[in-house]
Amino acid sequence: METRQLGTGGPYLSVIGFGAWAIGGAWEYGWGKSDDNESIAAIHRALDLGINWIDTAAVYGLGHSEEVVARALKGRRDRVFVATKCVQVWDEAGKVRTHAGAASIRREMEASLRRLQTDHVDLYQIHWPDPRTPVEESWGEMLRLQQEGRTRFVGVSNFGVDLLERCEAMGHVQSLQPIYNMLERDAEREILPWCAAHGTGVVAYSPMQSGLLTGSFDRSKLAPDDWRITHSEKFREPKYSRGLKLVEDLRPLAARYGRTVGQLAVNWVLRHPAVTSAIVGARKASQAESNAGAAGWEIRAEDVEAIGRLI
Repeated sequence: METRQLGTGGPYLSVIGFGAWAIGGAWEYGWGKSDDNESIAAIHRALDLGINWIDTAAVYGLGHSEEVVARALKGRRDRVFVATKCVQVWDEAGKVRTHAGAASIRREMEASLRRLQTDHVDLYQIHWPDPRTPVEESWGEMLRLQQEGRTRFVGVSNFGVDLLERCEAMGHVQSLQPIYNMLERDAEREILPWCAAHGTGVVAYSPMQSGLLTGSFDRSKLAPDDWRITHSEKFREPKYSRGLKLVEDLRPLAARYGRTVGQLAVNWVLRHPAVTSAIVGARKASQAESNAGAAGWEIRAEDVEAIGRLI
């Protein structure tokens, strides 16, 4: 498994990261119920295949994802880079809101450390911008947690260049987690160039558009409470049909490499020089195996151009 350095002075991460959103199980933005034992088997298989880091968040499953990760890493914690996220908080009814106040971030860190059964996380990230809290307050607390050793590195997710600039002025933004895939390329305009210029690593999420670009997606098989049905316009018309058409157009190209469309889609994300790693979710060991197959090969230049014309 190839590794790349996460920004200036950062660790070397496998180019495929294990995404732990879906293993959180059912919640407001969940993927339906999941089997914890299958999730743990998926993590173990990913690690066996050379994937050396896991991305989770406090809010995934309202804490459950972090608990599953902790169970999977018993006896292996020191060999795995663990990233988690904060500022998505929930109430007793399970309703989620964004709150990036300093005191709240500190409370979240303590709760995540308990759930993860560890004395530190390797990367702590602000999950979403909070328009009601000055980013200087939030980022200042993240830097204090880093100075205290609660986290080795600090980063952000879903931030634009304006907020990145304000954070970088206070202390280095080690990583950015943006959405980036064949169907959502906005990050190419300003965000990826900014990261490359400032030594900020990029860990791209949703490289297969939450499953739509796997080549085997079937909306009828989703759980009724899956967020893709309840919340996402990407899985409604006309975007849904456009995505499926792109999958069919990509099948012959993927077949030339002996790969699935999903593996082609993830590899396409990795071809961008600013990208350190692609976060790919799995709930079963077989999915972890397929995800690992997205690495270790390159799309030829002429095929990158052909994909460009398609998308």
